[in-house]
Amino acid sequence: MTQRIAVLGATGSIGDSTLAILAAQPHTYEVYALSGYHRLDKLFALCQQFLPKRVSVPTSAVDDFAHRLKAAGIDSEVVGGEAGLVDIATDSQTDTVVAAIVGAAGLPSTLAAARAGKRILLANKEALVMAGKVMIDAVKKHKATLLPLDSEHNAIFQCLPLAIQQDNTQIHQSNHGVRKLWLTASGGPFLQQSFEQMQQASVAEAVKHPNWSMGQKISVDSATMMNKGLELIEACHLFDLPEDKINVVIHPQSIIHSMVEYSDGSFLAQLGSPDMKTPIAHALSYPDRIDSGSQPLDLFALSGLEFIEPDLQKFACLRLARQAMQAGTQATIVLNAANEIAVAAFLDGKIRLTDIANINEQALNGIQLPPLNETADIEDILAIDKIARHLTDKLVAKLT
Repeated sequence: MTQRIAVLGATGSIGDSTLAILAAQPHTYEVYALSGYHRLDKLFALCQQFLPKRVSVPTSAVDDFAHRLKAAGIDSEVVGGEAGLVDIATDSQTDTVVAAIVGAAGLPSTLAAARAGKRILLANKEALVMAGKVMIDAVKKHKATLLPLDSEHNAIFQCLPLAIQQDNTQIHQSNHGVRKLWLTASGGPFLQQSFEQMQQASVAEAVKHPNWSMGQKISVDSATMMNKGLELIEACHLFDLPEDKINVVIHPQSIIHSMVEYSDGSFLAQLGSPDMKTPIAHALSYPDRIDSGSQPLDLFALSGLEFIEPDLQKFACLRLARQAMQAGTQATIVLNAANEIAVAAFLDGKIRLTDIANINEQALNGIQLPPLNETADIEDILAIDKIARHLTDKLVAKLT
């Protein structure tokens, strides 16, 4: 039976990799819906290629985009804004939602998909960083399926027993013997450079990742190691573990994507070429496997595998992520919001790369909020997010 896929964030790098797999498996998957925000010309080209039934664009672009599609003879329904994304995510015809919208903007549609009981392929780590408990509770209550697309979390998922894959609370059962999780990090473009060199880094240098092809925001996060910090928070929610049970190790070759350490001394690792098509293909076809189209790993070509402990002074964002996870959900919301504002300011040339961590820390220390209660919902979460963004805008303004 053909699986109908909605790719939310279709014009980004995750969208590119996902659609390449779907195009190669036309009898197994149907591209039912697509969404895009900034790159609408690219979205239009994707509509020409895949002929989706539904498309979501910014509210202001709905009429123009619908006209373009009609003029090209493409009969796709066009919806707009957050409401349009939520509508597609909860559509009865949508079987699987690929949640690949970058940042907090992806939270409402991802949560809606969970509450609609959908199969969710999660690339939007912010959904769990901001609303981890709410998301996981919704997945369980509505019998949705949540499969991680980040290469690190997907690697851990693959290395865990089936019982834990199906119920993350099983990770606490002693018979499964899980001692720790190990998230690998490439170290980004400045691994071998000093903090002083990072201070002078240009945008072009910061987004030039040594191993992966990614969007600008996630590339900057990789350069500061905030990406790994956010992934640590995400892993806590995905695998129901406290942050002290999750280690981060720099592995510059990006061949081992993450590991599970067991109580008998075993380490199980997932290896592969640094290509997002591998975890995406795994999640799309789970529990089966399909050809991802990625280049097979050539073991004979490997000259060596390095493992380095992160420098938490140089990569302060990783330290801040641990502190935020220890402090609770309101702190992780603030950290995510502050980081999004700070990264955007760096990309706009307003601040230095190393200012990002300073701004994030000031935001964490500068907002006093009561803990979120157990019944907190998306409105409460987004209210904290708004406060944090407002404060961070002021912090950025002081540096410009």
